[in-house]
Amino acid sequence: MTNTATPPQAAISGTTRLYAVIGDPVEQVQSPGLLNPLFAEQGVDAVLVPVQVHPGDLERVVHGLQRIGNLDGIFVTVPHKTHAAQLADRQSHTVKIAGTANVLRREPDGSWLAENFDGSGFVTGLARAGHEIRGKRVALAGAGGAGSAIASALLTAGADRIAVTDPDLPKLETLVGRLATYWPGRIHAVAELPLHESDLAVNATPLGLRSSDPLPFQPEALPPAAVVGDIIMKPHETPLLRQAAALGHHVHHGIHMLNGQVESYCAFFGLSAPRTG
Repeated sequence: MTNTATPPQAAISGTTRLYAVIGDPVEQVQSPGLLNPLFAEQGVDAVLVPVQVHPGDLERVVHGLQRIGNLDGIFVTVPHKTHAAQLADRQSHTVKIAGTANVLRREPDGSWLAENFDGSGFVTGLARAGHEIRGKRVALAGAGGAGSAIASALLTAGADRIAVTDPDLPKLETLVGRLATYWPGRIHAVAELPLHESDLAVNATPLGLRSSDPLPFQPEALPPAAVVGDIIMKPHETPLLRQAAALGHHVHHGIHMLNGQVESYCAFFGLSAPRTG
């Protein structure tokens, strides 16, 4: 979404509709900076605010938010995407496959629908950047909420095979077992990513949010033409992407995943598609 000037934020009043983005932490979230200007541009009386929620409080907080009469949607970020999927009354087909959700919507009858645009947003971002997916071999670090959705979307888009790793072995085995029922033989759990034979390597873990984090994998093990992607949005240049770029790899920033979701969010919440020129 490209805007030459950011429209002013509409005044908040008693008629303002609310949206929340929940996570722990939330300092890195970029969705308010994209969607609040869009609300103002389209004259929509609404505001999206970040809400930090400890994992132990998630169910109580989500149920509380769902009881707020003028709250229409809940965006979900790390580490809540798997649990949040279970806190809706209904799940989309995408959520049922991926097992995770990144947004909940209040329906006209007051029920809540879970959807996930992480995977489609990531794939859309890759396509817009000119990176081919069909037939590619993927190394994926992270079997959590975003990793599950990304793996599902990459397989849907024609990736040849995905090797995925995660230190949480039950989570890893659950993801691979679920997706293997849809794409047998094309997704594998591994203890160590086969970087030397991968065309695309993706970090779908929180590693990189803090400067002290270790790298999720070592990009020097990748072939020269490999693409390195990260879902971390802040910082924009993660240590992984800096090192990969220094080695000459094509890098793909986390913000592309969010930009790739904007049109889907607009359709999901009944907004007009953003202007791109």
